Amino acid sequence: MTRIVISQPMFFPWVGLFEQIRLADTYVHYDDVQFSKGSFTNRVQIKTSRGVRWLSLPVRVHLGESINQVQLAEEDWRKGHLSFLEQAFEGAPHAVDALDLVARVYGQNHQKLDEVVMASMEAVIAYFDLAPGQKVLRSSQMGIDGSGWARVLAVVKRLEGDVYVTGHGARNYLDHEAFEREGVSVEYLDYQKLPYAQLHGEFTPYVSILDLIANVGTAGREVISSGTKPWRTFLSGT
Repeated sequence: MTRIVISQPMFFPWVGLFEQIRLADTYVHYDDVQFSKGSFTNRVQIKTSRGVRWLSLPVRVHLGESINQVQLAEEDWRKGHLSFLEQAFEGAPHAVDALDLVARVYGQNHQKLDEVVMASMEAVIAYFDLAPGQKVLRSSQMGIDGSGWARVLAVVKRLEGDVYVTGHGARNYLDHEAFEREGVSVEYLDYQKLPYAQLHGEFTPYVSILDLIANVGTAGREVISSGTKPWRTFLSGT
């Protein structure tokens, strides 16, 4: 069985995306689809003493550009990000781990959005040792044309996958039976949203995985543990 996960790259995203990645034999950064303002590609939620706040990568984007074409803004935003995160994680037992990880990613001085976003994800994968032996690819380097679910299926087939693992948003556009006709089973993440010790009031699972690192450290790998449901079971709500 070969499990494939395909996702637009996201900036230090929430635990749920890493639960998908943990299950993959091959993970594909879907980096050549159109950039969408307001998406999680360049922003993420951070829990602070003043509530949940957005941390955003400033970009210079032109209409119709794909994620791998978008440039980062030239101003020095990195120092401000680190200062914000230092305040947000003040008092967290493993804050140094989270801040050091961000500093290492930012220290690479990437100029393009996709580069820093993919680096953020791969740094987290390495920190938790989520996917030893896993292949990580970029769709832009695969030479596969098309759009929508048909292109996703083509990517899975190119990688000789027989299981496609995806998040809940795919329910709105996938042709599940078309995948099955091509010998590919579709499975949806069954997000457990496991709680962990978290600062600043009531627990929320939807913030950046940096929050998990700051509060729990490498032991947070136990939180990244959700399984999957076959698509029929998922769509039926059972």
